Amino acid sequence: MAASALPFGIPDLVIKAIPEDERLWVPQAPNVWFRPLFLNTVAGEWINLLRVRRAGVLSRHRHPAPVHGYVIKGSWRYLEHDWTAVEGTYVFEPPGEIHTLTVDNADEMITLFHVCGALIYFDENHKAVGYDDVHRKIEMCQKHYEEVGLGADYVKNFIR
Repeated sequence: MAASALPFGIPDLVIKAIPEDERLWVPQAPNVWFRPLFLNTVAGEWINLLRVRRAGVLSRHRHPAPVHGYVIKGSWRYLEHDWTAVEGTYVFEPPGEIHTLTVDNADEMITLFHVCGALIYFDENHKAVGYDDVHRKIEMCQKHYEEVGLGADYVKNFIR
């Protein structure tokens, strides 16, 4: 029996990661967008492209579970570390540390991130001020896709 014929099978997810349709990029902050690729509501994880077109601090955050990243274009770094993630760099981030994501060049940066769990955002005094998790990402997508004419349900293309 073919995999697609299984009565309880989940369909494959095959999409063009960097889309031609700009509406698929969901605004996250001024000149910062994410492009959802995979939203897993069961495991509480998500995979997306982060696109940044400005220099400066993006966020100070901590994650309670691992994060994996792969830089496709441009570069970024954490203020708390002495390395810079450049094109072609794979980054594994173990959970627990508060770090400050910074982009030094205003040219476009695109990184694929696989986030397990959540991101908890902190201010400069290390006080929690917000969070992202897969459910919040879905809500952001629904709102944006509705506003740009794709319909709120468009996000279902990425949920497994």
